[in-house]
Amino acid sequence: MNRAWTGFPRRHPVWTGVAVALVLLVLLFDWNWFRHPLERYVSQKTERTFRISDLHVTLGWTLTPTIRMHDVYFGNAAWSKEKAMARIETLEFSVSLRDLPGKVLIPRVALTHPELVFERQPDDRKNWILSDPSDKSPSKLRISTLSVDQGRLRYIDYGMPFSIDVQVGTFDPASQARVKDAKAKPINDRYTTQYDFKGKYHDAAFSGTALTGEVLSFQESGVPFPLKGSLVAGTTRVDVEGTIADADNISAIDTQLRIRGRTLANLYPFLLLPLPASPPYELQGHLILKGKTYTMDDLAGKIGATDVTGHGTYVDKTPRPLLTADLHSKLLKLADLGPLIGVQTRESGGKPVASQAQTRNRPAAKATEQATDPDHLLPAGSFDGSRLQKIDADVGLDAARLEMPNALPLESIHASLHLHDSILKLTPLDFGFAGGTIASQVLLDAREPTLKSELQANFRGIRVDRLVPDKEAIAQGAGTVGATIELKGTGNSIADAAAKSNGRIAAAIAGGRISNLLDAASSLNGGKVLELLVGGDKTIEVNCGGMAFDIKDGQGTSSLFLIDTEQTQILGSGNFDLARERFDFTIAPKPKRMGILSLRTPVRLYGSFRKPDFQIEKGPLLARAGGALALAAAAPFAALLPLIETGPGVNTNCAAVERQVGGAQKQARAPVKEKK
Repeated sequence: MNRAWTGFPRRHPVWTGVAVALVLLVLLFDWNWFRHPLERYVSQKTERTFRISDLHVTLGWTLTPTIRMHDVYFGNAAWSKEKAMARIETLEFSVSLRDLPGKVLIPRVALTHPELVFERQPDDRKNWILSDPSDKSPSKLRISTLSVDQGRLRYIDYGMPFSIDVQVGTFDPASQARVKDAKAKPINDRYTTQYDFKGKYHDAAFSGTALTGEVLSFQESGVPFPLKGSLVAGTTRVDVEGTIADADNISAIDTQLRIRGRTLANLYPFLLLPLPASPPYELQGHLILKGKTYTMDDLAGKIGATDVTGHGTYVDKTPRPLLTADLHSKLLKLADLGPLIGVQTRESGGKPVASQAQTRNRPAAKATEQATDPDHLLPAGSFDGSRLQKIDADVGLDAARLEMPNALPLESIHASLHLHDSILKLTPLDFGFAGGTIASQVLLDAREPTLKSELQANFRGIRVDRLVPDKEAIAQGAGTVGATIELKGTGNSIADAAAKSNGRIAAAIAGGRISNLLDAASSLNGGKVLELLVGGDKTIEVNCGGMAFDIKDGQGTSSLFLIDTEQTQILGSGNFDLARERFDFTIAPKPKRMGILSLRTPVRLYGSFRKPDFQIEKGPLLARAGGALALAAAAPFAALLPLIETGPGVNTNCAAVERQVGGAQKQARAPVKEKK
């Protein structure tokens, strides 16, 4: 035992010396011994200048050491016009050693007084790639959280193009306590950092302010941080409050969103959604992002005077994003959404609202809106079909009540829009109309620069009394009208497509009764008119009525034009021109009974769709009047002979009429909706 014990003192000074040396090394070790080798290594590896004035490392007991650098200077890529990519007073970050060498995971980065410039070239070169500046492969660097204390960050994407300049400032929430009460709680207990930013996106300038917490999740963390801010871009303003995860590439959103502006179309450069031009709008809702799906719940607001509620989703996927929405309105003013189909609308101040062609890009948005001919009725505004190539959509719309320009008797709308592979289908597109319905389907093919369009529409059970309620002689009658329309055309506006359309239009009347006075007046039967004026008017039955037009290259030619009443057979013929928006019809009344004081003669209806006119055919009328004058010279009572109606009209074969108008007769007999 004594020998073994006496051996220990001989080895004790050695172990003591080693321990003392290790302690002295730890106490006296200066990480700045590695500073110059580190500067040379990084500079050579990245081919950029890298300098620091101080280096310190805290190892700790985990595999996540903390590194602190002072007065950091890091040069920019050779292709950049900016000399330095980074100037930072203090840079502190931690590194996850367990994730090396597969990726460089930085759990935390803290910057004090940084000046940073991030740039991306059109060929996808990025100045933050820390290897070869021309390397376009994905970066292995991942930063989980970021905090900034007083600094400036700039990002420039030359390919998009996009640029943003951010000034960062920090503050103490306690300093925001209410002045009147020193013991009051801070106005906010969530926000400690303010970001003031401005920039451009596709030549559209924007600016704003955002408040966040001290630390932002930055990349692939999924950790939400609080955000409250506003963005202003031209006449558009966006306000947001909630949480967002990962500032570099947003992975989650849960915010209340409010957006308002002059026209929805101005959002296109930012959202790349083919929204229509519109009057001033204001919308709000609850925006959520999970994965690649954006959801807008509790959507509510107004577009012009039109109220909108509902919800929608937007899925970011290839080859095109998908927009789905279910929208409702108590009152929809079609003029508010008119530019969607090329109708020019105006703001409350009287200024024209921008069309889609204006908002395709910012230069186009500043151009003067193409004026349309005021004498034309069909919308001539150009529709930008290229927007339909950038997105797929499934959207439903229900409006309990419609308000139409020109007092058209449209009452409600139910529509379902489906846009896939650049082909838009509105099916169904149903309107409540004059007590009946218009059940239609529309197809737009935008795969080529010039749109191809198809329209199928059935007018079902349209009530005559509601169709022209301000025309008492007609409105006091009864009956329903039905019609079928089948058209195909090409063109980027409704007017252009109509001018090149081909197809057929047919209409019929069922269960009709009209004013006897109106019937007599239509045949210029003066004796009958006098009788009714003295004895009182009454209604007479319309046996049948129908008209059909064949349309080729925008030119419509009548193949049937007939109305048959108890007392008169009215025959007509004519044509119309959809390109020039003009028509020319001749209507020849043929009374079925004898009468006196008849000046029966054809009537010509003609003019433009907006300004129709009529005239009485003078030939037959002058012949009768001339005969009456000649006989009056010989015998006064004989002057009545040319004015006696012989009744050449015959009863119409209504079955044959029904066969010619086809499905229009069935639509006319559809059940009538009672007026509420």
